[in-house]
Amino acid sequence: MKISKRHVSSVKAVLRKRVDKIVAHPIGGSTILTFANLTTLVRIFISPIFLFVYLERELLGISEVVLPYILCILLCALETSDALDGYLARRFNQVTDLGKVLDPMADSISRISIFLAFTRPPVSLPLLVVFLFIYRDAVISTLRTVCALRGVALAARASGKIKAVIQAIAATIITILLIPHSLGVLSTERLSTVSMWVVLIAAIYALYSGAEYLYTNLYYVRHAIVRRKRWIHCEREDYEW
Repeated sequence: MKISKRHVSSVKAVLRKRVDKIVAHPIGGSTILTFANLTTLVRIFISPIFLFVYLERELLGISEVVLPYILCILLCALETSDALDGYLARRFNQVTDLGKVLDPMADSISRISIFLAFTRPPVSLPLLVVFLFIYRDAVISTLRTVCALRGVALAARASGKIKAVIQAIAATIITILLIPHSLGVLSTERLSTVSMWVVLIAAIYALYSGAEYLYTNLYYVRHAIVRRKRWIHCEREDYEW
């Protein structure tokens, strides 16, 4: 029996509606299965791979000379996905509430995973410096969640994007420095010293951006926490915070 093209199109339309209904979610709009969100999820899953490869290179049979190049590839994948998910969301109109939650979470997971890995030799970053990143992200993300539950969407700040760029540059510098170190050109002591100062600068700016974020949004935070019957809406312009 010959099936008309019109019938096939009708069947596809019905199936499409059923799929949209299945994946419908209150925090994802009509669908959460967007290319932008999938790209963000990829970043979340790559992050622990970077940490594992750095810490367990001997278990994986990776030589000290080859390790920096593998880390550079993983870091490049992380930073590319960071830029790509935001572009895809805006380019194809795939901005979702889930994406607004996943993107800063993925950024925090990826950067903290990298800096935590570097607390072990040969980089040997001070754990206290890395704790500053964790402290800042934990405070800001908690406040954003509390405000979101009260109907307040805190506005993004340019300092948040600068913070992300500085952290990415710091991670890139340390990863590249591992190449001359593996070749015996750069001593372990010099590697540790330079890495500590690079990350310390990134940590100080991260604290500054967090303080500036809180100060700018203090009015909305106060109303979200104190006034229970009044809901204030402030649209975010982008993902970074």
